[in-house]
Amino acid sequence: MQTGTLVSLGIYFLAMLAIGLWAYRKNEVSVEGYMLGGRQLSPSVTALSAGASDMSGWMLMGLPGAMYVSGLSASWIAFGLTLGAFLNYLLVAPRLRAYTEVANNSITLPDYFENRFNDKSRILRIVASIVIVIFFTLYTSSGLVAGGKLFESSFGYSYEWGLYITAGVVVAYTLVGGFMAVSVTDFVQGCIMFIALVMVPTTVIFELGGITQSLELVTSQSPNALALWIDAATNEPLTFIGIVSLMSWGLGYFGQPHIIVRFMAIRSLKDIPTARRIGMSWMIVSLIGALGTGLFGAALVNSTDLTLADPETVFIYLSQILFNPLIGGFLLAAILAAIMSTISSQLLVTSSSLANDLYHSFFNRSASQAHLVIAGRVAVITVAVVAIMLAFDRTSTILSLVSNAWAGFGAAFGPLILFSLFNANMSRAAAIAGMVSGTVTVLFWIYAPITIGGQTLGAIMYEIVPGFTVSTLTILAFIKAAPTHDPHIANTHRVFEEKLLRDME
Repeated sequence: MQTGTLVSLGIYFLAMLAIGLWAYRKNEVSVEGYMLGGRQLSPSVTALSAGASDMSGWMLMGLPGAMYVSGLSASWIAFGLTLGAFLNYLLVAPRLRAYTEVANNSITLPDYFENRFNDKSRILRIVASIVIVIFFTLYTSSGLVAGGKLFESSFGYSYEWGLYITAGVVVAYTLVGGFMAVSVTDFVQGCIMFIALVMVPTTVIFELGGITQSLELVTSQSPNALALWIDAATNEPLTFIGIVSLMSWGLGYFGQPHIIVRFMAIRSLKDIPTARRIGMSWMIVSLIGALGTGLFGAALVNSTDLTLADPETVFIYLSQILFNPLIGGFLLAAILAAIMSTISSQLLVTSSSLANDLYHSFFNRSASQAHLVIAGRVAVITVAVVAIMLAFDRTSTILSLVSNAWAGFGAAFGPLILFSLFNANMSRAAAIAGMVSGTVTVLFWIYAPITIGGQTLGAIMYEIVPGFTVSTLTILAFIKAAPTHDPHIANTHRVFEEKLLRDME
């Protein structure tokens, strides 16, 4: 590995660890301080930390890889994500920020569900926590797979050492600095990702002779690469169900705990419109850059008569051949930034469920704030170890691992969160039924040994579509058949609506 690359990566690692130490000194010794940053995030940190924690290694590896293989038809995912993120800022962000404060100052999603529905049985908390632990451990492993691939293909380390290094740095600053460290490092990492996703496709286009020549080369190599309606990999037209499946990624936003927890932590409802403008601008430019990297990167690779063994490493390959080692190291740091920003957020949310929602609620009700912070740190290490063990199986692509976890959260929590924020008549039974039915549907769609025309259910339609639909219909049925008559729920919802109107003025 060249000296310039090592220098860039060394600076990046030191910066992340320094932020962790800074956050450690700034944090209060409390659960709210460690897991929610004291609800003091600025609009810019909220926006970029939400974006960076959302756009994990799949943004610089998975999505360019899909574009590399399938051409412009892969961009339907980006269209769906953009629409979903915008609606998430519009519908969920302000209401969730207000409601979690009114509902007994809820720190986590399971916390919010229990307080919102006055659930004395604690079933909601248990089920929600189990869903978070299962899907986030899978999600975290996908980030570690990306880290392993990066270190293996770029630095000559073994895949396993890549897992250890990636996990080690993330765990270090998450363990020490908590939510504030995760959010501020996400902000820095979001800036790095933004610069890289503008720099790489722009350089490739110049290398190919300009945008016109680049597009001509793309179409000469693959006539259907610029067709929205045709998969360039198979030269087969996309079906309506196929397009719906790709765009349905946007439905997942409403239920992603590591993203919407940022809305809970923003310092004021009045800051949300600013955060939305910053976040959506960042996202649109970054998605275009990721798509351009895959599309034009394929043209550059094919023009050299080389074969890229793994299309998901196209960004890595371009950073090595087009830039000097110092800049190349910065671009590789961008991949690490994308990977680490998501892993750290997922580790923190999962650990908060283990420490606050399960350990504190069921095993040690008298635990002090300092004790719970320690429990949260132990949970971070535990989840990281399990995720590393899962990541040793490298047969699945990054995008497929992410898609399964994304669908699980979207179906389990998405409809539940939307209805809980907008419908005062929703009962605890409706919440439980919606969450369970969405989760079970997704798992059935992924793992059921059923084929139609030789294709699995997941190959025919993305599992979030049936999962989200079943969960929504289940909740609606329960609301109609058995609306809540709990006066505590009605009063909490009334106080929430008054706060929302007051704080938005």
